[in-house]
Amino acid sequence: MSDSLESAPSGSAPIGSTSTESEAFPLIVADAAARVIAELTQRGETLGVAESLTGGLLAAELVNVPGASAVFRGGVVAYDTAIKGSVLGVDATLLAERGAVDAEVARQMADRVRAVLAVDGRSAEYGLATTGVAGPDPQDGQPPGTVFIAVASAAGVTVSRLRLDGDRAAIRAATVQAALALLADGLGLTPRP
Repeated sequence: MSDSLESAPSGSAPIGSTSTESEAFPLIVADAAARVIAELTQRGETLGVAESLTGGLLAAELVNVPGASAVFRGGVVAYDTAIKGSVLGVDATLLAERGAVDAEVARQMADRVRAVLAVDGRSAEYGLATTGVAGPDPQDGQPPGTVFIAVASAAGVTVSRLRLDGDRAAIRAATVQAALALLADGLGLTPRP
């Protein structure tokens, strides 16, 4: 993993509007969460999440997987911009100048949640973060559907920018799916067809 900005994680799929696609979405996310938890368990590595626009949905998908407690440290829902600074330690000047919907904010959230969720002085091996605009109104000069996700480890941080369509629920759900895909990529898991 290196410091980079990607446009989208491989293995992510857009949210569709047909009932078949809507019905398949929970299965896709559940499968992605199960694969990530299984890989972390096999490696004996841990994960922490920092969520903004997803408001705990990402953590919920992870804890739905049996055995997640062996590797999932927990999460910080930093929905309010000030919490990103006070709890996660995101740079206050960055937040004041660029706002919360920013690649560097996502990078810092993912990197810093690893230490925030340390156990016995040991940081989580992976940090996963989401920040963006679910809508319906713009935020920090960014239109609805602008999302940044990031995955951090000792090897570095990868940030992905997404432009998503749909209502609040669709944007938040697609963000969870994309975040799990980005983490799977970081773990070296190949996308499923």
